[in-house]
Amino acid sequence: MPVQGLIGGLMIGTAAAIMLLGLGRIAGVSGLAARATGLSGEGAPWAVAAAFVIGLPLGAAVIAAALGPVEARFPTSLATIVLGGLLVGFGTRLGSGCTSGHGVCGMSRLSPRSLIATASFMAAGIATVAAMNALGFVQ
Repeated sequence: MPVQGLIGGLMIGTAAAIMLLGLGRIAGVSGLAARATGLSGEGAPWAVAAAFVIGLPLGAAVIAAALGPVEARFPTSLATIVLGGLLVGFGTRLGSGCTSGHGVCGMSRLSPRSLIATASFMAAGIATVAAMNALGFVQ
């Protein structure tokens, strides 16, 4: 699926560039989600944040309708999903942004903080997958 990955990457990069060049704002999903839900009073205008956040699942639904569903696996335990979401939310606040803000927007601007944050995200992800495989949680 390299072609689909390339197309998706180009779309993400284009959206980030439009947001930065058009509005002067970073397209970090955690910040936009906080703004859209009223958890943060700063950042992009509320309507822009809401449109961006609504567009994420809507875009995925359009692609799934056009090309067929994407196979995804999630934990079956609601407690695991909620705990994971809370940990991710805490991490985005602690790291002053999420993977999209640091990894897409910050890396493209050569932000030292984003370079370090993205290296940390990647290392933690690789370690988590390795541990999950070693413990037999992934089949």
